[in-house]
Amino acid sequence: MTAHPTNAGLPEPGAPMAHYVSDAPFDANEAEQTSSAQALYAQASQLQLMWWQFRKHRLAYYSGIFLILIYASVFISEFLAPYARDARNTDYIYAPPQDIHLFHDGSFVGPFVYGRTQTLDMNTLQRIYADDTSDVQPIRFFCRGDDYMFWGLFPGNLHLICPAKDGQMFLLGTDRLGRDVLSRIIYGARISLTIGIFGVTMSFVLGIIIGGLAGYHGGWFDILTQRVIEVLQSIPSIPLWMALAAIIPVTWSPILVYIGITVILGLLDWTGLARAVRSKLLALREEDYVLAARLMGARSSRIIGRHMIPGFMSHLIASATLTIPAMILGETALSFLGIGLRAPISSWGILLTEARSVNIIALYPWLMYPVIPVILVILAFNFLGDGLRDAADPYH
Repeated sequence: MTAHPTNAGLPEPGAPMAHYVSDAPFDANEAEQTSSAQALYAQASQLQLMWWQFRKHRLAYYSGIFLILIYASVFISEFLAPYARDARNTDYIYAPPQDIHLFHDGSFVGPFVYGRTQTLDMNTLQRIYADDTSDVQPIRFFCRGDDYMFWGLFPGNLHLICPAKDGQMFLLGTDRLGRDVLSRIIYGARISLTIGIFGVTMSFVLGIIIGGLAGYHGGWFDILTQRVIEVLQSIPSIPLWMALAAIIPVTWSPILVYIGITVILGLLDWTGLARAVRSKLLALREEDYVLAARLMGARSSRIIGRHMIPGFMSHLIASATLTIPAMILGETALSFLGIGLRAPISSWGILLTEARSVNIIALYPWLMYPVIPVILVILAFNFLGDGLRDAADPYH
């Protein structure tokens, strides 16, 4: 006879069943808080649900704060920069960055930099700078410095930080003309950051209008739109940007060149968004509420703008945050190649043209510092886009 396997872990027949009900006293306050939290979640709006979900994504949350701060800085670039944009210090050409110190000879002084002494290497004809530890130059705050025109409209000379009287302060070094790299990075943020916003706004409008009409009406317009998009997407982006940027006349003013580059970036970046809008509208146009609006006599523009687009606006916002970095990289690449923005406009791409030579980078590596804000902003936008994309579906 074969033995039957034992029911390991099961009670004997007739034995009382064990229970797992908690014998802790009932907490009415805790139960009420849980119930009210569930009710609040059930009654929350779509925007509130997105905000709660977004705050859980800590990296995206802090990236959003960083982007808000850096975009707010473009409104007061003149105040934040220690020097005027084109201020030259001919005695300190290719000066390396200075370190900020707090203590001198064991005593607290506050933020200061040491003065510089300069010698010329007769073999390489290279300027050699050394700190003069006997020359303490305290950094001034909320001080009067170089004159500037605030947004080109109002004269002023108030700065957040300034060098000491008759001193110098180059926290990120200087370039071949003795211009402060930090000040030019701060000024360049105004152009590089806003060109992405304006370019995305243009591509956003084109993508929603063209993609919306193609997805809602279909037919010959949809076929024509898809063929145009396929042609544009089959051309490599950089050569196409270069070809169009080369068309811009050299006689144009810096403002017209800025507008021209913005238009070029916007006109070439709407294709991906148009396809996303088209695919969404192809699905939404069969919904009952769209049919009801059509039977009530609503026009196509109202149905698309008031009923269909808001249904996936969160997806569009997330797409925009991922498109802005491409715009910034496009402007930086064009300016770096010398066919984008031109002096006297200052952008991060123009600043990087100073470091196009390997010899220059080897001798003066601080001229590559403008690439740091480019990397930080692009990473922040990508993290923000990931957070918004997750928050767009708060029920997942």
